[in-house]
Amino acid sequence: MWFLTGFFALFFYLAVIIFVAGVGFKIYQYIRTPAPLKIPTMPAPLTRTGVGVRLFSEVVLFKSLFRANKWIWLFGWIFHFALLLVLLRHLRYFIDPVWWWVALIQPFGKYAAFAMILGLVGLLVRRITVERIRYISNPSDYLMLALLLIIGISGAMMTFVAHTDIMQFKAFVRGMMTFSWQPIPTDPALLLHLAAVFLLMIVFPYSKLLHAPGIFFSPSRNQVDNPREKRHLAPWAAEMEKAERSSDS
Repeated sequence: MWFLTGFFALFFYLAVIIFVAGVGFKIYQYIRTPAPLKIPTMPAPLTRTGVGVRLFSEVVLFKSLFRANKWIWLFGWIFHFALLLVLLRHLRYFIDPVWWWVALIQPFGKYAAFAMILGLVGLLVRRITVERIRYISNPSDYLMLALLLIIGISGAMMTFVAHTDIMQFKAFVRGMMTFSWQPIPTDPALLLHLAAVFLLMIVFPYSKLLHAPGIFFSPSRNQVDNPREKRHLAPWAAEMEKAERSSDS
């Protein structure tokens, strides 16, 4: 048991370090990448408030996807909303005492696992059966869906089929947070679940799943349509212009 405890604790630390460092570095790259042109997708908002509303509609409602394909939007929205509920439900393993609203959503988060699996199956079937989507799909696309399905199915099994000692698992999680390791439950479904979660965290910064933070830095989504009212000048272009003026003078 102590070998498994040490292995999964070190696996967890490694996954967290790679996830945080990888995502942080990609966000840094997004921030530093210049946007030399005004390229908002039309119809575009004319104010910063409008940009905020547009980003909200894209992040929460998947507005563009809804316009493009209703079936993909349905499965994608079901999966993402269910995943959010499941993640919020898992906060109970990291906090003590459990916040009231986390306790309130426990029944909804428990059954959200089935919605999450349904959405993933729909997205996988679409990727396999639609020829043009299958043609542009990479092995990594299937790997992401497979890892998410393993996470969803193994999590549902722990809740509805082979129950795990929740108190012992919470003690293990809290022990990892304080570097005071406690024995991990040895249920196969739990070990498979954790292994898949940690693997997903490791590959996340190098996968298409980066669309989660990336959408906030997309010039086609976060720019105001005001090229006539305000000249758009990237920082590097402003420096070049300043240098030219200095040389002319």
